[in-house]
Amino acid sequence: MNHLPISCALCPRACGANRAAGERGVCGADDSLVVARAALHAWEEPPISGNAGSGTVFFANCPLRCVYCQNAVIAQGRAGRAVSVERLAGICLELAAQGALNVNFVTPTHYAPQVRASVALARERGFSLPVVWNTGGYETVRAVRENAGTVDVYLTDFKYADSRLARRYSQAPDYSEVALAALDAMVETVGEPRFDAVGGAPRMTCGVIVRHLMLPGCLDDSKAVVRLVHERYGERVLLSLMNQYTPVLAAAA
Repeated sequence: MNHLPISCALCPRACGANRAAGERGVCGADDSLVVARAALHAWEEPPISGNAGSGTVFFANCPLRCVYCQNAVIAQGRAGRAVSVERLAGICLELAAQGALNVNFVTPTHYAPQVRASVALARERGFSLPVVWNTGGYETVRAVRENAGTVDVYLTDFKYADSRLARRYSQAPDYSEVALAALDAMVETVGEPRFDAVGGAPRMTCGVIVRHLMLPGCLDDSKAVVRLVHERYGERVLLSLMNQYTPVLAAAA
């Protein structure tokens, strides 16, 4: 079964590609579901990785081609293997059997229908871990609402408050307004943070974590993002500030 639309609008680019027929969208994806890596990951935020590790599934391609991307090989679709929905369901079960605290889908937006189908299939087979949607924040409200019942935790970026930076570094001048509307929908859909404990460490079972990567020379924008998120959501979301900016060749442009 092909779960893709004939005129793709899965991300805010709404490029209209007929991916169901194999045409590539702006994100670089066609009708294949491409996984670059699936393994336990110990370096997410503490309530995501805990002591046991998060069961991360990295997808190839990306709606946002940020010039400073640390995973550019994956984001540009130069790594990965096509899998079926059934195989992705099996990967979820395998990660659970390895002791993962959750299954953590990294950059899944452009594969959302297939991912939701795989989670439903895995749940039919006994899968019961929290599902984390690890996203660049460039999501439509419709997409977030369609994830209701599938996604428990959003680990979402809020990259920019300034549209000029969003245009320069991600070719998405509408990023801030789009990400804010999506974030509203995320909070509405999954609610406030909740936790249990696994292996002596807290595990997030639902809620939203907002990530922000502080970019060199853009501290004022980082302050604006923190202010916006705090004033709008208070303790209804968690905030993760990241300082691991790593220059890559593409950033020279």
